[in-house]
Amino acid sequence: MSDFPILSAALLLPILGALLIMILPPRQESSIRAVAAVSTLASLLLSLGVCFGYDQAKGGMQFVESIPWVRDLGVSYALGVDGISLPLLLLTNLIGFSAVYASWHTEERVKEFFALLLLLISGVMGTFVATDLFIFFLFYEVVVIPIYLLVIMFGSSKRVTKEYAGMKLTIYLLIGSAFLLVGLIALFVKGQALLGFPSMDIGTLAGVDFPVTFQIFIYCLMAFGFGTLLSMFPFHAWSPDGYAGAPTAVSMIHAGVLKKIGGYGLIRIGLLLLPAGARYVAPLIAILALGNVVYAGIICLNQRDLKYIVGYSSVSHMGYVLLGIASVNLISINGAVMMMFAHGVMAALFFAMIGHLYQQSHTRNVGDFGGLAHQMPRLAVGFMLAGLASLGLPGTVNFIGEFTIFVGAFGVYNLLTILAISGIVITAVYILRTLGGVLFGPRRSEWDHLQDLRGVDLVPLLVLGGAILVGGILPFTIMDLINSGVGQLLVQIGPGSVGGIF
Repeated sequence: MSDFPILSAALLLPILGALLIMILPPRQESSIRAVAAVSTLASLLLSLGVCFGYDQAKGGMQFVESIPWVRDLGVSYALGVDGISLPLLLLTNLIGFSAVYASWHTEERVKEFFALLLLLISGVMGTFVATDLFIFFLFYEVVVIPIYLLVIMFGSSKRVTKEYAGMKLTIYLLIGSAFLLVGLIALFVKGQALLGFPSMDIGTLAGVDFPVTFQIFIYCLMAFGFGTLLSMFPFHAWSPDGYAGAPTAVSMIHAGVLKKIGGYGLIRIGLLLLPAGARYVAPLIAILALGNVVYAGIICLNQRDLKYIVGYSSVSHMGYVLLGIASVNLISINGAVMMMFAHGVMAALFFAMIGHLYQQSHTRNVGDFGGLAHQMPRLAVGFMLAGLASLGLPGTVNFIGEFTIFVGAFGVYNLLTILAISGIVITAVYILRTLGGVLFGPRRSEWDHLQDLRGVDLVPLLVLGGAILVGGILPFTIMDLINSGVGQLLVQIGPGSVGGIF
């Protein structure tokens, strides 16, 4: 097994599935769905194999693959996982597999839909396993094309057109990537000057002692690029429109893992390669994180569209991730990575339930529903599980992430942490109000025709709901893995105190 390129296999299986789908005739819709399901299942099983095979006691990058590609630039096809990237690899495959079944009843241009969906899944997966800056950026750019096409071809929105949503999402992603590209080129050029040879390898560049002023400037570029992707306030407005305009599967992947590339990049590239710059800019990031938590939470109170509620809720929850990263200590960064995993499964489950409801009712307005738990009890379970996880109920994986972030951040930003905790109260208000308005109350006869989750529709609930409960009841299954990666990262960057920008 040590000689088997398991990461490449997991990465390429969805791509092979997409190629096979493109060969199949469009009328063979059942075969197309089967190829998508099998390829994502195989990739999920391989990622689970990596999780069980990862040696936590040893830590560091494992399952490493490296093939020289462009020698003059020091570029290699290099893959690997550690305790930070592995949970996000698993998250990508959990959501990707569930997204296929959440889209099982898609009838319009089935061939193009599933081929693009598999390319999107593979592109996101590649960003989490790449250990070369060029390969990382390449996979990031690969993501932009299928997500744009999926939104404008298959999306729907009541507030904005799908073309507007797709274009807005793509423009923001490209703006962020432009800043990232400048930062990556600067790292390569400066690294070559200090090393004496060209290299795009993240591990090699992590050993370079970049000047402090250089670190601060480049980290600001990284913070803007990755922060935009993470919906950092005030660069968040694209995200809810993107959720609302996207089809169900894309909303699941967008909220569940695409956004997490921003948080992962801030840790893996920003903090590891530019620790002095990260610590210097950290207070500003923490203040902006508070804007995410409180401002986006208040916006949720005034939303009535289910997708916009979850969309702005996701912006709010990303504030906790930013606060954990900005605190730059073992506990807070553990919490930030855990929160990325937790929010991913929760948001994906929420969007899967909303998609099932919208497909039959053709409305997402909370006021149009009521009493759905009477005729759709399994859908109600999915909504309740996602909603209670969103507000951080103990016993769900989200509680572990939020609590760990607050513990780690309190010793660094006392007042900001106390204010950020108020976000829990705001979340509880709009989540409970939404669940009550949609699920409970008298039975409404106009919705008696709605079909509950059954057959393949249950897959997202079982897979994502199971992850929420397992991670909440047995948090060590994920937290120990994360701790092995974060601990080594902090040893690499060395001791230091947060602050300096003010």
